[in-house]
Amino acid sequence: MGVSDFPMRWDQQFDVLVIGSGAGGMTAALACQARGLSVAVLEKTSQYGGTSAVSGGGIWIPCNDQMAAVGIPDTRAEALRYLDHLIGDQVAADRLEAYVDSAREMVRHLEHDFGVRFRSVAKYPDYFPDQPGGKPGARTMEPAAFDAAKLGPEFERQREPYKGTLVLGRVAMDQVEAHTLFGRAPGWIRLTLKLMWNYWTDFSWRRRSWRDRRLVLGQGLVGALRHAMLQQQIPLLYDTALESLIEDGGRVRGVTVTQNGRSLRFGARRAVILASGGFESNQAMRDRYLPQPSRAEWSAAPGINTGDGIEAGLKLGAGLRFMNMVWGTPTVVVPGTTVAAALFVERSLPGCVMVNQRGQRFCNEAAPYTEAVNAIYADQARTGLSVPCWLIFDARFRQNYPCGPLLPGSIVPDKKLPADWAGRVYYKADTLAALAAQIGVDGSTLAKTVERLNAQAATGVDTDYNKGGNVFERYYADPKIGPNPCLAPLVKGPFYAMPVTPGEIGTKGGLDADAKARVLRADGSVIEGLYAIGNTSAAAMGRTYPGPGATLGPAMTFGYIAARDIAQAVARGEVPAAVAA
Repeated sequence: MGVSDFPMRWDQQFDVLVIGSGAGGMTAALACQARGLSVAVLEKTSQYGGTSAVSGGGIWIPCNDQMAAVGIPDTRAEALRYLDHLIGDQVAADRLEAYVDSAREMVRHLEHDFGVRFRSVAKYPDYFPDQPGGKPGARTMEPAAFDAAKLGPEFERQREPYKGTLVLGRVAMDQVEAHTLFGRAPGWIRLTLKLMWNYWTDFSWRRRSWRDRRLVLGQGLVGALRHAMLQQQIPLLYDTALESLIEDGGRVRGVTVTQNGRSLRFGARRAVILASGGFESNQAMRDRYLPQPSRAEWSAAPGINTGDGIEAGLKLGAGLRFMNMVWGTPTVVVPGTTVAAALFVERSLPGCVMVNQRGQRFCNEAAPYTEAVNAIYADQARTGLSVPCWLIFDARFRQNYPCGPLLPGSIVPDKKLPADWAGRVYYKADTLAALAAQIGVDGSTLAKTVERLNAQAATGVDTDYNKGGNVFERYYADPKIGPNPCLAPLVKGPFYAMPVTPGEIGTKGGLDADAKARVLRADGSVIEGLYAIGNTSAAAMGRTYPGPGATLGPAMTFGYIAARDIAQAVARGEVPAAVAA
């Protein structure tokens, strides 16, 4: 099909349209603006930030500029060796090379041009630190704390954080602080008092909002990016949902959207960048692509990502990859909520065990959360008895540690929990045998499982799954417990069971994209004028999850790469003149 002989009628027109206001989309927009391209971000909801706003906000940046200063140097060769070991030939080598080569450049760009700052987290390990090229920390960077007051009234449009990421559901804590608090490391009481004092004595802000003025984690990330967009006067159009891509002459030239009930056509002179997330909230797509059983209510992601960008690209013949994969995390469904509670760190803590419906242990509880979900589905394929599975713990664990929606019993005892959680969110009995009867698990098998784990806790060596065997698994463990901070016997009643479902923080499958983030057709050819990043694209990390921030890091980096490629194509004169009214 040739270029239309008739001018297209646009309601609005820009050089670049970015679909989605998560961290990847906002980074792409800023990078476009910095290169002299007019750009607008289209957001289908009335809030900005997407899944990024409720995330940990970390970005996995190999060879970042701060690593040497904290005593953990890195090289390009080491980073690529690590990724090649984990990913193999699942992802094209040039795509991984583009990521490693551009991630540090992206961070520099955001800080130098827009004041969006990050710090390397020295003690936060890669998820597989003992593998070739792995590091015991520092590749992960977290956003610097950001003052919400700088956003003015726009702060009211920022997607709220999950209460579970806040101290007592109110007070912000960054990743380093969370590590201190979860592990009850030296100084944790003083840190708690400091955070609470700063929150409650911020009198002017308390009159305005319950939300902490100090934005950290995903809140700090999207807050800083949105502030940069405001300073650059980049339009962000709310309640503007993608309906379809407009292609003419073999090139994407705009989009059809629904905005407040009206159908509009927005033109993109240079390109469209799809950054609209995955499909975890689309049950039909879950049924079509994901391992079964799979339910949207098991997801730990906000219910906003329905695969709009993926389906729009598919209609133009785009190829798909990794559609059966997720950024998995075990979850617990909580009555009265729309988002399941994720079990990110609790599984590393000593005094718990995860079992299937026979009462058999089947995995390393402290494994990275995506690996834990893979293990659930692997056992489900073998036995048909792992969805749901059960996290079993005793009274000592309950008293001292948080677990999903449960704060430590020392803070919120059982009698203060919602009445409808009993028998749904958690089960409780004075003995393991009685607990097994409640949850329909064979009591004899569960008793043998716990007896074996207790013996391993005494020696500190998990001879079955090597729980606590590397620095990552011990990161969120309890350093006061020995000889293995991830292992403690389950001996003190009452005993508890929590039903665990295979959830996720996002889907991994999406549009096939190359090293420049350009969307590829099923035959490998490029769809001109169309880019995809984040969970709208097939994950650059393939099946694995190399380290904390390996979702947001690639999303932002490939947003930066897409903007750079668009600008370079314009400079070379490769982008044809737009057809416009």
